[in-house]
Amino acid sequence: MRERLTEAVGKPHLSYSSLKYALGDMRLWEMYMRGQLKKESDALHFGSLYDLLLFEPEKFKDVYYTLDDASIVASIGGANPRSTKRYKEWKAEAAQVAENADKILASEEDVKKAHEMIQRLKDCGLYDKRFAGGKFQVEFNVDLDGIPLKGFLDCLKDGEFIVDSKSSRSVDKFRYDVNSFSYDIQAYIYTKVFGIKDYYWVVQEKAYPYYPADVKCSDETLFKGEMKFHEAIENINKWLDGDRKSEQHYAEYIV
Repeated sequence: MRERLTEAVGKPHLSYSSLKYALGDMRLWEMYMRGQLKKESDALHFGSLYDLLLFEPEKFKDVYYTLDDASIVASIGGANPRSTKRYKEWKAEAAQVAENADKILASEEDVKKAHEMIQRLKDCGLYDKRFAGGKFQVEFNVDLDGIPLKGFLDCLKDGEFIVDSKSSRSVDKFRYDVNSFSYDIQAYIYTKVFGIKDYYWVVQEKAYPYYPADVKCSDETLFKGEMKFHEAIENINKWLDGDRKSEQHYAEYIV
């Protein structure tokens, strides 16, 4: 399958994200595989920053340039100093400094928030329970029953269980996120690749006081992930075989 994927879309492997797209519009899947689907958002930016501080804090200064705007904000004054021309010009200069240093610009506010969230995990004992002593950002690139898969898992703890860090608007509603974002496919892939059944999500709300939760992936959820995985692979194989009917999907509703 690696050769077929490489020939068709230029990428020799599949990932959780690509399989998630393959459950829907195959044109989106093709765009993702070709590197044409670039998504940028504040949430994604913060998630990457948070993960680096959580798992590899020693690398943070090599990757990010922290934007400390306290002095310029105080100097400008007023109700909305960050909306002024002077502030925007100052920020543009700071962004250029970061770019010249091949670093990503991060706000002081986001860095402070990430540190506070991580401290909450440590204060409640969840960091020690799930992350301490684990192997972080573990990469894999394997063939699983003939399917080429590549990815990174957040934490592999003593070969006993896998942990994935997730931020959420609501811990209580995370169960719905598992389905809507297909986190169940991710759990299925990781447990199969590493031969480990126990899989946990450490979920944390992004609003203060950053309420955390320890969520175990059930057998039922893993089974749903397995079913989605095979459905996605079937769609991809049909596409590779030249059946583009899946590209013609459209939504139909009665409201």
